[in-house]
Amino acid sequence: MDFHIYGFYKLIMTVYFISLLSISSALPHPRPSVSSQPSNPGQINSNSVLVALLDSHYTILAELVEKALLLHTLESAVGSHNITIFAPRNEALERDLDPEFKRFLLEPGNLKSLQTLLMFHILPSKIGSDQWPSSRRHQIHQTLSSDQIRLFTKDSEKKIDLATIIHPNAIVRPDGVIHGIERLLIPGSVQQDFNRRRSLVSISAVLPEGAPEVDPRTMRLKKPAPVPAGAPPVLPVYYAMAPGPNIAPAPAPGPGGAKRWFDGESQVKDFIHTLLHYGGYNEMADILVNLTSLATEMGKLVSEGYVLTVLAPNDEAMARLTTDQLSEPGAPEQIMYYHLIPEYQTEESMYNAVRRFGKVRYDTLRLPHKVEAQEADGSVKFGHGEGAAYLFDPDIYTDGRISVQGIDKVLFPPEETETKEATVKVVEHKVAAAKPRRGKLLEVACRMLVAFGQDSHFTTCV
Repeated sequence: MDFHIYGFYKLIMTVYFISLLSISSALPHPRPSVSSQPSNPGQINSNSVLVALLDSHYTILAELVEKALLLHTLESAVGSHNITIFAPRNEALERDLDPEFKRFLLEPGNLKSLQTLLMFHILPSKIGSDQWPSSRRHQIHQTLSSDQIRLFTKDSEKKIDLATIIHPNAIVRPDGVIHGIERLLIPGSVQQDFNRRRSLVSISAVLPEGAPEVDPRTMRLKKPAPVPAGAPPVLPVYYAMAPGPNIAPAPAPGPGGAKRWFDGESQVKDFIHTLLHYGGYNEMADILVNLTSLATEMGKLVSEGYVLTVLAPNDEAMARLTTDQLSEPGAPEQIMYYHLIPEYQTEESMYNAVRRFGKVRYDTLRLPHKVEAQEADGSVKFGHGEGAAYLFDPDIYTDGRISVQGIDKVLFPPEETETKEATVKVVEHKVAAAKPRRGKLLEVACRMLVAFGQDSHFTTCV
């Protein structure tokens, strides 16, 4: 009995000493305080160089940083290391910059090029004017865009590549410095993207090779007239469209087929992504991609060298469509065809046209209907009466081949409604004026009664 009690006591003491040893071994190694580590390494304070840039007189550069969605990236960079920003003056970005290049940077599809351009002006280290290399040597630094840039001194002027520092140490903060420069710095990759978009390889159209044409007078093949490079296709867009309701099939391709120098599929995908990012046009994108095959067809047309202007109804306008309007076979395609103009029109070109000519009728891909445009309240109005739509979001997407203009209603051809109403009226008028026909035997009997003067007794002979 005593043996069992002693063994139990020994077990308790062993467990007690083991617990004491574990506690004591943990005490000499205290963990560092959590408060000594920053909770958010990317967090910046009001004295940061990034805040100073947004509040500085370099307003256009600050706007471009916000449009390029770089605020979060720069916050992380400032939180991890110091930075040096080379800020072009506002005049260099507003008046001295090529308008085509500026339009290229602000297009939604060229967001990466804009981000690369802006990150090319930022170094991941703090370099003050006193740390600038002397005239006898130069320094190579890597920017946040992973491109290299050269710092040197020439004729007592501090230089960074092709730009001159005009305001050294314009803004100095503990985590960085801003130098004012007299011109914009353009990395080689962005310049190549711009040149590729502007070059003849990407903008010149190769005419689609259709079936050979025969001259009816000589019964010989017609020789195609020489067409300059970059000219639009000779065949109308209707001949290049896929077979569909009320649309003639495309001609048979000639030897070699059509040479597609355009990447129409990528351009259509780009403008559909722009619709989704712009917001308010998800239904339009869904119809083009999922409900119909119009996105693929538009890509093929653009690849053949044709241009398109899309009148895109917003989601509120699409929500007003009834089930009957969409239930008929081919109804979604016919509705969308009426919103596709086989021309390249921008908000400025359409407004100038309606200001000059009053009313302008544009061809659509829904033959033979046309959409009418006129000026209204300083904007462009499409259609007639209650079914008219206004230009709501101009120039959502413009790339030289496809133009997307947002409207606030779904358009329908007015000729269809007028034709149906006229047909109903004509039928009703004919029914009211029609008289019952009499048979030949009854006609002969009535003539005999007339001869005897007894026709008044029979109502059928009256």
